[in-house]
Amino acid sequence: MIDDFRWAMVGSICFLFPISSFAQSSTSPPMTYPDTQQVDVTDDYFGRKVSDPYRWLEDTESDETAAWIQAENELTQSYLQGLPQREPMRQKLEQLWNYERYGLPAKKGDIYLYSHNNGLQDQSILYKAASLDAERAVLIDPNHFSTDGTVALAGTATSDDGKLIAYGLADGGSDWRTWKVREVATGNDLPDVIEWVKFSGIAWKPDGSGFFYGRYAEPVEGSELTGTNEDQKLYFHQLGDSQSQDTLVLERPDHPKWGFQPEVTDDGRYLVIHNWKGSEPKAQIFIKDLRDPQSQVIPLITGFDAEYEWIASSGDTLFFVTDHQAPKRRLIAVPAGAEDRAAWKPVIGESDDVMESASLFGETFYVSYLRDARARVTRHAIDGAMIDEVSLPGVGTVSGFGGRQDAAETFFSFTNYVTPASIYRVDLRSNDISLWRQPDVAFDVDDFVTEQLFCTSKDGTKIPIIVTRKKDTKLDGTSPTMLYGYGGFNISITPAFSPATAGWVDSGGIYAVVNLRGGGEYGRQWHEDGMRLKKQNVFDDCIAAAEHLIDKGYTTASRLALSGRSNGGLLVGAVVTQRPDLFGACLPQVGVMDMLRYHKFTIGWAWATEYGSSDEEDQIDNLLSYSPLHNIKPGVCYPATLVTTADRDDRVVPGHSFKFAAALQAAQSKASSCDRPTLIRIETRAGHGAGTPVSKQIEEYADKWAFLLENLR
Repeated sequence: MIDDFRWAMVGSICFLFPISSFAQSSTSPPMTYPDTQQVDVTDDYFGRKVSDPYRWLEDTESDETAAWIQAENELTQSYLQGLPQREPMRQKLEQLWNYERYGLPAKKGDIYLYSHNNGLQDQSILYKAASLDAERAVLIDPNHFSTDGTVALAGTATSDDGKLIAYGLADGGSDWRTWKVREVATGNDLPDVIEWVKFSGIAWKPDGSGFFYGRYAEPVEGSELTGTNEDQKLYFHQLGDSQSQDTLVLERPDHPKWGFQPEVTDDGRYLVIHNWKGSEPKAQIFIKDLRDPQSQVIPLITGFDAEYEWIASSGDTLFFVTDHQAPKRRLIAVPAGAEDRAAWKPVIGESDDVMESASLFGETFYVSYLRDARARVTRHAIDGAMIDEVSLPGVGTVSGFGGRQDAAETFFSFTNYVTPASIYRVDLRSNDISLWRQPDVAFDVDDFVTEQLFCTSKDGTKIPIIVTRKKDTKLDGTSPTMLYGYGGFNISITPAFSPATAGWVDSGGIYAVVNLRGGGEYGRQWHEDGMRLKKQNVFDDCIAAAEHLIDKGYTTASRLALSGRSNGGLLVGAVVTQRPDLFGACLPQVGVMDMLRYHKFTIGWAWATEYGSSDEEDQIDNLLSYSPLHNIKPGVCYPATLVTTADRDDRVVPGHSFKFAAALQAAQSKASSCDRPTLIRIETRAGHGAGTPVSKQIEEYADKWAFLLENLR
């Protein structure tokens, strides 16, 4: 999957400065860009000749590309560092980021584990404690893994008895994971090291003797960040053995695009294997009886016809959240030996809201739903009968409700655009909910308002927009406004707090999030209406949202910016090339910009289920109709653009952004009377976003927000 990150914002009373104080007219001459070589490369896509003059920039390790990166970064930084808004914004963001943040606690054996960041630490620290309020001790401090904070803790899995913890490391933002094992009591590492793991977690055997994991073959030297990821295999690692001795559990060389995610039931009876192919959520399920060392992996659910997310087990019954015969999902029970789907039993049926997840504690299910991108949680008996609705702290986003089925407590976090993530404890015996940790952030919630609007897309579909602003913001078209969208891969964009955009709203800007088709906010049909040949719906939805904000007086075209990451970066590139008149600036971040070649790098092939690919003749014309790289027109005055990417992004390889920026600069240079800058910011020792050190995040957002403040007029 491209991307599963969430973004949002809030406000603060610190370092207040009005955006209007920076709205000075620019008299700068058109910018002179680095001279980017064009080469004679043409591809034939089923009779359609398509040139690719910047193909050489796909080679991110070449000396020529390195020289180009240096020249572009020097130009970009000379511009950004000269902006009067930049340093005040950096100070504001540093102040906003400097608050305590806690992760959800988890109890394993007699020990609680939870993460904590004191505010400006590059990476959060994992702590252990005997109780929730006991003195804590450091278990894993990723800040000591590297001098620049770019090696991140990227996943943990603790044995059932709480004595051992497997932990994954991500180096410089890459999706590759190296896993190690640490004794919880002593903090000492065992000699076990597992390498070349990607898109797989860890599942311990009940006795703690080892764990299951998925990995790829070691890539050819030099292709680690660009080579195609195929033929994932599932292994079992016995503690004390070298990785070369690990037992192969499941491989399918006849299906090189299949991947495997292992889980073990709480009673230790079954290994449950989630079998995926591509980014589409449709899956198969395999199981293995762990009571019998000689048992084979057998199929349980086949056909890749729907989503199947394993939730829990009871004896030989396995529970799944699925959209099989239920576009907004339901909960079903599947006997472990069932070969006939007639044996499946409905537990909790489909409702008007989208079922997001479920957890089983004892004989009670906690089920999370989405209603217009906002969370609600209900409780149900083991037979599915409704018990009650959980009282939440407000309207926003809920995550958590994890833990073993025999747990006495569970935890969830709650957040929205004006509430930093707060942690709540649920007593599963009394059902009492109590606040465990609430961040202390210096801002006054009463100064802000969040409202949900609905606009009408080109085909008549109602599209929700959530807008956050200061209460006293005048809706007279004068406010700089940032429109954020994603629209793909069944990912729901829900209200959440982040210090990254706090400076924007707190300084008088408006922040709008549009829930586009292609996401998961309204179930399977909402997603499928933004896929493949229907991808233009996503862009039409975004255009409708922009026009709605302008029509309702929130902003004007010259003061409106469009922002998005990954698939959202594609959104920005496609919409801005289709409607350059609608925006004053844009931020395409780590975007998929070349729709004809995206599938030739790392995990890009997996996105063909979402986009279609140039290997399919019936998809070519559609891809060409919106591919950002292929729809740039020389001489058009495009909005001020700051492209952002990173040199170690092996999810959406940086060649996408390199080629798009080069083509856009060439086109912009030919536009008469156009002084809007087109720049690219290339971060070093960083990847697609996850695990980026706090210090780098502050610098990046200071650059982006200052760029918008300068160019939205």
